[in-house]
Amino acid sequence: MSDVMEQAVTIDTAKELGLLPEEFQKIKEYLGRTPNFTELSIYSVMWSEHCSYKNSIVWLKTLPKDGPHMLVAAGEENAGLVGIGDGLACAFKIESHNHPSAIEPFQGAATGVGGINRDIFTMGARPIAQLNSLRFGNPLLEKTKWMVRGVVKGIGDYGNAFGVPTVGGEVFFDDCYNVNPLVNAMSAGIVKVGKTISATSYGLGNPVFIVGSATGKDGIHGATFASGDLHEDSADDLPSVQVGDPFTEKLLLEASLELIETGAVVGMQDMGAAGIICSTSEMSAKGKHGMIIHLDKVPTRQTNMQAWEILLSESQERMLIVVRKGKEKEVQKIFEKWDLNCVQIGEVSSGTQLKFYMNAELVADVPADSLVLGGGAPVYNREYSVPAYFYESKRFSIDQVEEPEDLTKVAAYLLGHHNIASRRWVSTQYDSMVGTVNMTTNAPSDAAIVNIKGSEKAIALTVDCNARYVYADPENGCAIAVAEAARNIVCSGAEPSAITNCLNFGNPYNKEVYWQFVQAIKGMGKACRKFQTPVTGGNVSFYNQSSDEGPVFPTPTIGMLGVLDNKQHRMSLNFKNAGDSIFLIGESVNDIASSEYLYSFHGIKNSPAPHFDLDTEYKIQQVVKTLIRKRLIESAHDVSDVDCLSPSLNHQCLEILDSQSKLILIAVPMLSFLAKHKVGSLSP
Repeated sequence: MSDVMEQAVTIDTAKELGLLPEEFQKIKEYLGRTPNFTELSIYSVMWSEHCSYKNSIVWLKTLPKDGPHMLVAAGEENAGLVGIGDGLACAFKIESHNHPSAIEPFQGAATGVGGINRDIFTMGARPIAQLNSLRFGNPLLEKTKWMVRGVVKGIGDYGNAFGVPTVGGEVFFDDCYNVNPLVNAMSAGIVKVGKTISATSYGLGNPVFIVGSATGKDGIHGATFASGDLHEDSADDLPSVQVGDPFTEKLLLEASLELIETGAVVGMQDMGAAGIICSTSEMSAKGKHGMIIHLDKVPTRQTNMQAWEILLSESQERMLIVVRKGKEKEVQKIFEKWDLNCVQIGEVSSGTQLKFYMNAELVADVPADSLVLGGGAPVYNREYSVPAYFYESKRFSIDQVEEPEDLTKVAAYLLGHHNIASRRWVSTQYDSMVGTVNMTTNAPSDAAIVNIKGSEKAIALTVDCNARYVYADPENGCAIAVAEAARNIVCSGAEPSAITNCLNFGNPYNKEVYWQFVQAIKGMGKACRKFQTPVTGGNVSFYNQSSDEGPVFPTPTIGMLGVLDNKQHRMSLNFKNAGDSIFLIGESVNDIASSEYLYSFHGIKNSPAPHFDLDTEYKIQQVVKTLIRKRLIESAHDVSDVDCLSPSLNHQCLEILDSQSKLILIAVPMLSFLAKHKVGSLSP
C-alpha cells in the first residue's frame, strides 16, 4: 500500500469533516481498516445530509410513488419521468441552492439553474421550461436587496443565455429568511418514451469519460457546506460555491443529446453535489460494478490539485459518461465538434470497488455500495416534539381582531404589500419566450402552459407553497400547498399528474424542526393520494437556519406537472367580456387565520392555518375541470395564499375577497351547470 493510502486520520479529523463518531467507526468496519484522508473526505460528502438523506429517507419512503403515468420510480434516476401520451414523456425536478445563494447570490442562483437543467438532459430529455421559487428576508434591509438583485440576475443571466424560458415562479418575503434565503429551481424537459438514458454503469472494460468543463477548486465540500447551519463565518466557505458558465452548458446539452442518438452511451450522470465521487459511486452501485479511475487524467483549471480536491470538486458543466467499448473515437469526435473536453479517465471493473489513482498511486479504495442512499449510508429516525407555539396558535379567535372602519385603507395597504404586489419587476428580467413554447406570456393562467410542438397536448407547470401556513400547521399547511398546486393546474385546464418537491427545513437535530418535517410529509402524502399525484423525487434541504435567527419557516415547495390533453381546453385567468357574471365557488368561512391581512396589517404572527377540507377541495376542482371541458366559463382563477385584493399577472382581475385556499373565482356566461352542482356556496 502506498504512502498516500497510509495517511493517518483520527476521530478528530472525522469530526472536522462533519462526521459523527459512530459514523467514523462504521467507515472503519466497511473498509476493515482506518481510512486515509482522501477516503474520509469521500465519506464526509457522500454521508452528508445533502447526499445521503440520512435524516429524511425514513419519512420520504412513506410518500406515494406510484401513479398511472409514472415511468420511473422516485429516486431511481436524475429526475422524475412521467408519460404524457403520444409516445412522449416529461422529465422534471426541483432542487435547492440555498446555502450558496446566501453567501454569493449571483453564482449560487445561477449554478442552481445549471444543475437542475443538467439533471434533465442527462436523462436524454431536452429542457423546455424553467420555474423558480424564491424566499427572501425583509425587503427594506440592504442585505436583502443585495440578495434579491444577485439571485434574480443569476437566474436570469444563466437561464436566458442557456436558452430555456422561465415560465413561472413565486417570490415571498419574511424576516425568517433574513440570513438564509431559499432559492429553489425547477426544470422540465421532453423525451420520447424508451429513449431515456439511465445513470448507471456496467460492462467490464467499458471506458469512463469526463466531459464538459475543466475541474477547479470551486465547490469543494459544497455538499458538506449545505449540510450545516449558516453562521457568521460562512462567508469564509466561499470556495464551496460553484461558478457557472451557461454557454458551456448549452454546448454540453447539444453534445450530450447528439451522443445519445448514436446508441454508444451505457450510462450518464451529471456531476452536481460531491462531483466525481458522487457520479462514480452512484452509477457503480446501481450497475453493480466497480470502476478504476485515474484522477491525474482529469482536466483541471488549477495546477497541483490534490486527489481529494479533484474527487470532491463541484465545478459546473461536467458529466460522467460510460460508453460501449470500441465507441471511444465516435464519442470524442462529437465533443471535439462542440469544442468541449472529452477525456477517458478510467474503465468499468468487476466487483463493486471504486479504486482511484493519482500518478499511478492508489489514493482511495472504497466499496461503491457503502457510499450511497439505500446502500451503506447511515439512516436515522430522529426524535421530534411538538413546539409550544403550535398549541398557542390554537387559542386564536377572529373575535380578537377588531374589524377596520376604513376598508379602503386596508385595501391600499395590502395592494402595496411586497407579498401581494406585482412581481413583474422580477419576471421581466427572465426570458419567457425563448424557444417559442410558452403559451401563457400573453394569456396568463394560474399555471404555466408549455407547448409541445407537433402534438395536440401541452404540459402545465406550477410551483407553490405558503410557508406561513406550513409553520402554523405543518400537516394541513403542506396539504394546502399540494392542493393549491393542483388548483392552479386545474384552473389552467389541465389534469394534475405528478409532483416533485423541494423540502426546505431547519436543523433536523432540533426536535421541533424535525416535528415540522414529519408532519409536513404526512400532509403531503395525504394530499398527493387524494389528487393521485405521486411524488417523482426532489430534494431535501435541511439546516436552513442561522445561529442568530434560528430556522426559516418550514417550506416544502411543491412543483407540479399537469397534462393538457387538448390545447383547446386551455383556460386563462383574465376577464374576457363585459357583462359576464363573476362567481365564487367554494365554502367561504369566517376565517382570516395566517392571512397576510392578519400577519402584516394587524401584526398578529401566531394563528392557525386557515380552514381546509381536502374532500371539499377535491370536489370543487372536479367541478371546475368539468366546467372548463364543457366550455361553460370564460376564465378561472384560484384564491389562495394571497387572499385579499390580489392583482393578477395582467391586472385585469381583482380578488376582493377575504378567503383562503379552497375557493375559485370564475367568470361565466352560463349558469345552468352551476345550479345543478351544489358545491359549497355559489356567490355572484
